[in-house]
Amino acid sequence: MAWAEQSGSNHWRVRFRRDDGSIGSIPGFHSQKAAEDHAADLESDQRRGTWLDPTGGRTTLDEWLVEWLEALDVDIRTEDNYRGMLRNHIRPRWGDTALADITNLKVQAWAKQLRATKLAPTTVAGFVKLLSQILTDAAEEKLITANPIRPRRRGRRNHAARVPEKVWADPAEVLRVADQIAACYDPGAAVLVVTAAWTGARWGELTGLQRHNLHLFDDDTGVMIVDPQNGALHESAGGKLWLGPPKTEASVRTIALVPPTVRLLRAHLSTHRHAHVFTSPGDHLHRRSNFSRRAMRPAADGNLQWANPILRLHPVKPGLTFHGLRHSHKTWMIADGIPEIAQSLRLGHILRDPVQRTYSHVAPEVTVRLLQCLRDRWDKAVADVGDSTWRRAAQ
Repeated sequence: MAWAEQSGSNHWRVRFRRDDGSIGSIPGFHSQKAAEDHAADLESDQRRGTWLDPTGGRTTLDEWLVEWLEALDVDIRTEDNYRGMLRNHIRPRWGDTALADITNLKVQAWAKQLRATKLAPTTVAGFVKLLSQILTDAAEEKLITANPIRPRRRGRRNHAARVPEKVWADPAEVLRVADQIAACYDPGAAVLVVTAAWTGARWGELTGLQRHNLHLFDDDTGVMIVDPQNGALHESAGGKLWLGPPKTEASVRTIALVPPTVRLLRAHLSTHRHAHVFTSPGDHLHRRSNFSRRAMRPAADGNLQWANPILRLHPVKPGLTFHGLRHSHKTWMIADGIPEIAQSLRLGHILRDPVQRTYSHVAPEVTVRLLQCLRDRWDKAVADVGDSTWRRAAQ
C-alpha cells in the first residue's frame, strides 16, 4: 500500500508500508499529482514483485559489509585475502558510498587510477571482481536493482601488460640450483627442489606431504599420494598453517617416482623424525616466503651483489621460482612427447575437453616411458653438473 502525503507548503512525499508492517517514506515531490503518480507506480511494482525499498540503496558499502562478511563461507586463506583487499583498497574508496551510488563508470575510473599507480592489471581486476561479487549479493538481497559493474570492453590495448613467460629450468640447471641450496641453506631443501622438478607437484602438496603418504620400495620405485582430505599445506595471509584438501579434485592423485628421487628421499627421511617429509632446518613446517627468501632466490639468482654473504653464490637461473619447477616438469614432458592425458594426470590438471577427459586413459607403457624419460634426464644432468655430496645417495 502506498499513498501521497503533504510534507510542507509546496512539498509532498510518498508513504508506503513494507512487508514487515513498518512505514517508509520517499520525499522530494513538488506536486500532489507527482506524488500520487509515484505511489501508483510503487503499488503496481509491489503487486508484480519487482519493487525495491528505495532506502535499501542508501545503505553504505561499509554497512552492507557487516552482514556480508558474517555470511561469508570460504576457506581461511580466501577470507584473509578478501579482508585484505577490503581493508587496503575497496573500503577506503567505497566504504562511505551508498550502494545505489556505485556505478559502472565510477568503478572503471577507480580501476584506471589503481592501474596508474603501477599495480598489476590482474591485481586490480581482483579488486573489481570482489566488489562486483559484493554488489551481486546486495542485488540478490534486493538492496539494489542489479549489480552495476559490467565487463571492461573498451580501452587502449596495452601490449606491455602481457604476462611474461614463466621461467623454467632444464634438469642440469635444477641440479645446480639444488646444489647451491644445499650449500647455503639445507640439504633437505635441495631434496625438496629436486622432488618438485621430477614430480611436478605443487608447493603445498610437497610441504604438506606426510610420511604415511610416501611409499618407497626396496626396488627403488615409489609413489607419493596427494590425499583428498589433508594433501596440501595451506598458509593464510596472517601466517596460520594448516593441512587441508589440495587445489582441485583433479589434484588428488598418485605420483610415481623415479629411482634417483626415491633414493634421495629415503636418505632424507633418515635425517629427521618429523611426521612431514619436508621441514625447515629447525624442524618446522615450511613457509613459502621464508623458503623463497632464504633458499630459492639466492640459489637461482646468485648473491654476488650482496654485501659480505657467508657463501658466494653465482647466478644459475635468475627469476626461477618454486612454481617454475612445475612449469619445468611440464616442459620436459612436452619435449619427450608424453601424451597430454598423462601430463594432466601427473600434474593434477583437468582436461578442458570433456570427450577427451572421458575417453582418454594412460596405458601402463606410457607411464613406463614417462619415468624412463625422467630417469634419462637425471642421468644426463648428473653427467653435465658432476657429483655432489648431498646427491650421492641417489647414485
